[in-house]
Amino acid sequence: MTFEQLRLDGVARSFGTANALSGLDLAIARGEFVALLGPSGCGKSTALNCLAGLLPLTGGSIWLDDVRIDGQPPEQRGFGMVFQNYALFPHMSVRANIGFGLKMRKVARADARRRVDEALRLVQLTDHAAKFPAQLSGGQQQRVAIARAVVLEPPVVLMDEPLSNLDAKLRLEMRMEIRRLHQTLGLTTVYVTHDQEEALSLADRLVVLRDGTVQQIGTPEEVYAQPVNSYVASFMGYRNLLDVTVTGATGSSVTVEGAGARLTGHGLLTEGPAQVAIRPEDFVVGDGTENALDVTVEIVEYHGRELSVSARLASGVPVYFRTDKRLAPGDITRIGVPAERVLVFEP
Repeated sequence: MTFEQLRLDGVARSFGTANALSGLDLAIARGEFVALLGPSGCGKSTALNCLAGLLPLTGGSIWLDDVRIDGQPPEQRGFGMVFQNYALFPHMSVRANIGFGLKMRKVARADARRRVDEALRLVQLTDHAAKFPAQLSGGQQQRVAIARAVVLEPPVVLMDEPLSNLDAKLRLEMRMEIRRLHQTLGLTTVYVTHDQEEALSLADRLVVLRDGTVQQIGTPEEVYAQPVNSYVASFMGYRNLLDVTVTGATGSSVTVEGAGARLTGHGLLTEGPAQVAIRPEDFVVGDGTENALDVTVEIVEYHGRELSVSARLASGVPVYFRTDKRLAPGDITRIGVPAERVLVFEP
């Protein structure tokens, strides 16, 4: 049995006549890691700021352990917060930055020192305790920000795109660090990101948002492999979106035509306009493949062990695929995709 520690009931936030967040319903279990995922302007940061108490609600309620908290100021909620820009005090040492919240809460000096020492050990910064933020790398500064949040032993940690200011190598390292800390401490975490790979690797559940409205809530495996509509599919890497028409259905198999192609897939069974979604990595190059398409290669990008290829069907519709076969612009080749990898949605 899972215990719902944090619950959002119909949470909404409007700015004038515009809805930044519309009726978000979400129950989060103790120790769960939930990622709010979507592009800029989708409402994910608004949701986090409502949780933190930095924005008042215009509808709905927020509950923590069966206590309604949406009327409480941020400091009474006791949440830990990790910001995108670190928000460290430049004139304070690492130790002082981490212990600042404990000092404001008037925690006994001996207890505060013990907790700061433990936080330093957790984020592997014990040897840097006396340094100032300017003497640290971006990754180290973010670790200080995370330590400052967890040292308070909060019921919930809120993270607002904490890795977006780091370079690719540091993002990967810090992603693993955040996952390690979550597994070690078991803290309930709400994490905002626009990066699908980041969300898939970190979260127990994803909440995909669009224009302030929830599109899908599910495990990483569910959202990745079973998107509920073409928007979620597109955001989760189904780069090939083709406008087609459903011409027939047998059992769970659907036949579609359009864009100069005839394909078999699964999903929408009603005849009429539809949209097909296919991942680039699901295409196979060569004869004898299911759902065969002849394409003309236009752009080839080298990605180490494989190539990322932009091509076009005879109808002029662009198609994207990945392959380890050597191709060059101007080549005409045949690609195919298994029917179970072809998703058919409402247009």
